[in-house]
Amino acid sequence: MTWSVLHPSHPSRPDGSRAPSGRAPGTADGSERTGPVSRIGRLALGDFRDRIRRPAYAVTLLAAVGLGLLAVPPADGHWAILALGSYRGEYNSAYVGTATALAGTLWLTLGGFYVVRKGLGRDEETGVGLLLAAAPLRNAELMLAKFLGNLLVLGSMLGVLALTAPALQLVRGEDRALDPVALLTPFLVLTLPLLAATAALAVLFETVPLLRGGLGNVTWFTFAPALLIAGEAPGAPFGGLGLGPVAASLRDTAAARGVDLGGDDFSLGLTKVDSPLEAFRWDGADYGTGFLAQRLLLVLLAVALAALPALWFTRFDPARVRSAGRHPDDKAPIPVPAPAPAPVHLAAPPVVPPAGPTGTPRTHHRSRSRFGSHYGRLLLGEARILFADASRWWWLAAAGLVLAGLAVPPDTGVGAVLPAAWVWPVLLWSRLGSRSAENDLEVLLGAYPAARARLLAEWAAGVLLTALIGAGVLVRLAAVGDTAGVAAWSAGALFIPSLALALGTLSRTHRLFQALYLPLWYLAVNQIAALDFMGTVRRAGHPAGPSPVLVTAVTLALLATTLLTTTTRRALRG
Repeated sequence: MTWSVLHPSHPSRPDGSRAPSGRAPGTADGSERTGPVSRIGRLALGDFRDRIRRPAYAVTLLAAVGLGLLAVPPADGHWAILALGSYRGEYNSAYVGTATALAGTLWLTLGGFYVVRKGLGRDEETGVGLLLAAAPLRNAELMLAKFLGNLLVLGSMLGVLALTAPALQLVRGEDRALDPVALLTPFLVLTLPLLAATAALAVLFETVPLLRGGLGNVTWFTFAPALLIAGEAPGAPFGGLGLGPVAASLRDTAAARGVDLGGDDFSLGLTKVDSPLEAFRWDGADYGTGFLAQRLLLVLLAVALAALPALWFTRFDPARVRSAGRHPDDKAPIPVPAPAPAPVHLAAPPVVPPAGPTGTPRTHHRSRSRFGSHYGRLLLGEARILFADASRWWWLAAAGLVLAGLAVPPDTGVGAVLPAAWVWPVLLWSRLGSRSAENDLEVLLGAYPAARARLLAEWAAGVLLTALIGAGVLVRLAAVGDTAGVAAWSAGALFIPSLALALGTLSRTHRLFQALYLPLWYLAVNQIAALDFMGTVRRAGHPAGPSPVLVTAVTLALLATTLLTTTTRRALRG
């Protein structure tokens, strides 16, 4: 797609010969004249088609649909996404559309960012960046094309979520009269402008060297929730999440219908309620021209923010990257390769194992010892590869977490230190299962005779990392005889690297684990016991989350999936 846009083929002459490469018919300068809008549109469309083929897109899309189901729970459900104290709107088109759109805002701004943020990086990895560097294309056009491609991906997810809204309204059955305008308006007014801002920030992150890698992923996971919380304020810039007019309209409607809210406040987010919410009819918010103008201004600001990196982006040009780091008069010496030494062939004498008492060679014990030694070397090598990305400052912070786990009481260690310890190595864990694909080593490692042994060694290195950084809390739990806490800790230490290895192997990218693990960790830290894989949620001093047996069973299922995927791929390549 990119090649056809940037380098159109030259048409044939009437006699069947090709036109000269320096001049295409119908132009004066030998190039096909296309406007910037056309170039931006074609690049964005090609980028969009490439993105939607990736597994991360499907996973995020399914998660968005699942969040839509949570946004409109059954009438007798005990959770809510959008609520006004102990009340909610009747499930008509206006309320279902608004609740689903706001739920999409929460998920697609947070999780969708990880799907779209690698557009420029993928161009660089696949070599398309070299074509872009040589193309008659302005930097601003490239930035806007990437922005538009990001917005198309996020918008397609929003479109699928919008299609679930009428289905949910019909399934819940409180009001089966569909109003397309009331259903779709919240998606266009509330969610789409924030997705434009997310698409622009994804481009910005990719052009800032410090934020291009895993640090950018963690930064976004920290920055985005704070931004969403700030956007809930009534006077948030550009209308924030759009809760101002929605909350005001809900309160006015409730008061007009004689509903006594009793001082209860408006809430947005997954909330557990003791009893099902009571419903009252609400026909939607009147957003007003002032609010709509703010949303339009937010979209225009997103476009400007996406074009801003054109001022410093080098567009994959190696000459510009090198010249940026030295004076123009400096001349780097041309490296001269050293002559390769002549190969030396040494004939090793055959090794014959000594015979046993009956004359049979003693091979059984030695083969077992060789296997143990071989696997030990494999584990040591995988651990060194895994730990190589950590700096000495990273290890200093990790040591501080271990000491903190040893110093604080067990309850504090499990509730505070362990979650911090088991989110600190997220960038290292995310490389499990994906490193070979991302570094183009799959063909080389595919010839390795013991692929399963190497995979298990990679998993064991991840377990070792998890155990090391959480060791302080484990020692304190064992010291007070908290066997339930030790069991929960052990199950979590096995689960995390198994999840990372499985997701990395299936998706062949490190970003999927980062995108899924951080929300899972966040929910566990926020006392959602059903998803607590660490044992951090406690009731009466005991872990309240899933049984360690269940967590271990999920771990084994993840490992089996990883091994099956690897074996299947080897068989297909063979």
